[in-house]
Amino acid sequence: MGNISEVTEFILVGLTDALELQVPLFLIFALVYFITLVGNLGMIMLILLDSRLHTPMYFFLSNLSLVDYVYASAVTPKVMVGFVTGDKIISYNACAAQMFFFLAFVITESLLLTAMAFDRYAAVCKPLHYTTTMTSTVCALLVTGSYICGLLQSSIHVAFTFHLSFCHSKVVNHFFCDIPPLLALSCSDTYTNEIVLFTLAACTIVFSLLVILNSYLFIFIAILRMHSAEGRKKAFSTCASHLTTVSIFYGTIIFMYLQPSSSHSMDTDKMASVFYTMIIPMLNPLVYSLRNKEVKSAFKKVSEKVKSSLG
Repeated sequence: MGNISEVTEFILVGLTDALELQVPLFLIFALVYFITLVGNLGMIMLILLDSRLHTPMYFFLSNLSLVDYVYASAVTPKVMVGFVTGDKIISYNACAAQMFFFLAFVITESLLLTAMAFDRYAAVCKPLHYTTTMTSTVCALLVTGSYICGLLQSSIHVAFTFHLSFCHSKVVNHFFCDIPPLLALSCSDTYTNEIVLFTLAACTIVFSLLVILNSYLFIFIAILRMHSAEGRKKAFSTCASHLTTVSIFYGTIIFMYLQPSSSHSMDTDKMASVFYTMIIPMLNPLVYSLRNKEVKSAFKKVSEKVKSSLG
């Protein structure tokens, strides 16, 4: 069997065929995407405009918001168009592009969350050396490395997936172009692809979780050693938002990618996919803004500036 694909487009089945659910789902997803757009771009603008937020933690957070916005935008608008027009066709090249941008920025987010855990470790456990540890050069290298790793891994996944033949069917049992449903669709031997997917995903997730768990182990030990209850509360509050984000993100990713293809139920995968393609990008800015006094203060300050300029 050759390695040239015999299809020029795919048909995305979507979340449901029920006509009565199309409009309600469109409205829900439109609201989710609007909150994602406003929340993440708003967070980036706040961090840029308020000099008090020009710190390593908020530098990482601004990049996290950018990543959330991009990978949500790679998926959600196409799904919304499908609800309105009923057009579920996506071209071969558009499918590859969607997969590339989605995977690149999901992997980047994983590594950014790892860098943020190290930043919290340095802030809580080594406060006197924080400014010399988390220099602007170190922060830039961590962020740049996250993007490079995300782009490289995504390129590998896309190259391996679209090297396969799709000759029997072009109907993808999903609402976007992800690896598992395309592997299930292929008429080629996908064993190598499954090994590559599992190995790269496992390496990234295991590395990230080891750094995060080790960082928080030392953070919790440092917090328990604090004599001041106020100090313990402040130290824990700086980590609570990050821990919430990590738990939701990694829980979903592990469920999706660290299981053999034989264990995949596409209907279950779709529901999990909604979480990490749409819900998590919406939740991250909310989690960080609602639990963060500095972000609330910056928002109030910017709002007052806008009101005074308009008045």
